[in-house]
Amino acid sequence: MKDVDAFIESLRQAPEGNIFNPWWQHDELHDDYSNSAEIRRHHLKFYLLERLEHCRYLLVGEALGYQGGHFSGIAMTSERMLLGHLSNKGIRPEHVFTRMAPARTSREEVRKDGFSEPTATIVWGHLLNAGIDPYTFTIWNALPWHPYHADKGMLSNRTPIDREFTAGLQCLERLLDLMQPEIIVAVGEKASLQLEKLQIDFHKVRHPANGGAGKFREQFSALIPAGR
Repeated sequence: MKDVDAFIESLRQAPEGNIFNPWWQHDELHDDYSNSAEIRRHHLKFYLLERLEHCRYLLVGEALGYQGGHFSGIAMTSERMLLGHLSNKGIRPEHVFTRMAPARTSREEVRKDGFSEPTATIVWGHLLNAGIDPYTFTIWNALPWHPYHADKGMLSNRTPIDREFTAGLQCLERLLDLMQPEIIVAVGEKASLQLEKLQIDFHKVRHPANGGAGKFREQFSALIPAGR
């Protein structure tokens, strides 16, 4: 537990600029509670704790998004998943963690049922439909924090710049040391470019966004057959 706590503490130091740190910052416009950052820290803590020593697969995306980890505290994981609003798609809260009751952190008037991230739904849905134990895979990002457009506000996403990816790479190295995955999968080109810098073995699949869902499923299924 101390190792996970130390890892989450290390996320406190985010790059300067238009970056939101969901575990250590309060989104004054959209957070519902004064302790929303603490709630997100607890979400991440139990997500990681319940996968320690069980992590076979690490999926690495590009960056945290406002519809996903900005409010859930977990990469490629949305509030609607945690709140049980995607159970009709086979994604239930207990697939994410079980040691605490999940909570939304966004205001209900901002998004009634909580935020939903299309990429998150596609990735989780495919892995679960393939019969992969959700506690054997961990999802992270090359940039763990949420980069947003200054003129559009926090409910926007942007591509990280090089110095931000450099900071994120240090976090990725610490996560690899913590989780010790057997197989690493880059989800998209940006993640692949960052993993190449670590000079480790990894696989690459298409990112589900922008019409890539079918190719993502096809490539992931070829890499990791159903039920494994």
